Amino acid sequence: MTHFLDIDSTAPTDLRAILDCAHEMKQARQGRTKATPDDGRPLDGRMVALIFEKPSTRTRISFDVGVRQMGGQSMVLSGKDMQLGHGETIADTARVLSRYVDLIMIRTFEEATLQEMADHATVPVINGLTNRTHPCQIMADLLTFEEHRGPIAGRKVVWSGDGNNVCASFIQAAGQFGFDLTFTGPQTLDPEPVFVEAARAKGAKIVIERDPLKAVEGADLVVTDTWVSMHDPQSARERRHNQLRPYQVNERLMAAAKPDALFMHCLPAHRDEEATNAVMDGPNSVVFDEAENRLHAQKAIMRHCLGV
Repeated sequence: MTHFLDIDSTAPTDLRAILDCAHEMKQARQGRTKATPDDGRPLDGRMVALIFEKPSTRTRISFDVGVRQMGGQSMVLSGKDMQLGHGETIADTARVLSRYVDLIMIRTFEEATLQEMADHATVPVINGLTNRTHPCQIMADLLTFEEHRGPIAGRKVVWSGDGNNVCASFIQAAGQFGFDLTFTGPQTLDPEPVFVEAARAKGAKIVIERDPLKAVEGADLVVTDTWVSMHDPQSARERRHNQLRPYQVNERLMAAAKPDALFMHCLPAHRDEEATNAVMDGPNSVVFDEAENRLHAQKAIMRHCLGV
């Protein structure tokens, strides 16, 4: 069974094959309308369940469109309507769904829910986001970087802000793809040490630097994310803003990175909070390429899981 649960649980050769497949599939679609099927319709005859316990725009639409372009069929399910983990155990839901569908994508809160689904499903399971990691986003980000700047190996990535679930997957990717990552943010929002140590054990240079201007020196890529994540209480909003304001990605910060450093944000963005309008819409921003590449990267992930 080939699940896609995290960056660090997928072999580096498989991660590279997924990126190469995504690039080839994207190139093959040049000039086609959005609903035109891919050559060969690799998901023809396949049914994919898309489960959402959290609100979603990019993940929902990109997975749904991706399944359709590959000739498959999708069903979008609400975790709330399914009473996931309440009216029925996660394990039993996994067993039942496996009788109906060929692939499950789940966007959920707790990592344990994802793992229990994978442990008991007899079809592949994809992590569409948990509170701890967001591997599909990082595959899209790496595809985007390499489209613009070539191989990510040996490059310097700087994450500015909250060491959240997207940051965690970026750190895992540093270990798997061989690039350096510097985190800059307040100590209370540091990424989990287990992610940092695991990447370092694989040879990646992971640095914690409190001074954002110093952190971005020599950076090939600067990344940030919203200051308050979906799973954070809104009561934390004012405190988070006070903590993270020094780590805003603005023109001054980008000027301290390499002149051709790219800027990424997984969206949705709170403009003029974590990043200024000038950076979001500036010449080094590739945020909408990232959004598009969710589609292409996830199509390659689905093909990897199904072996088609």
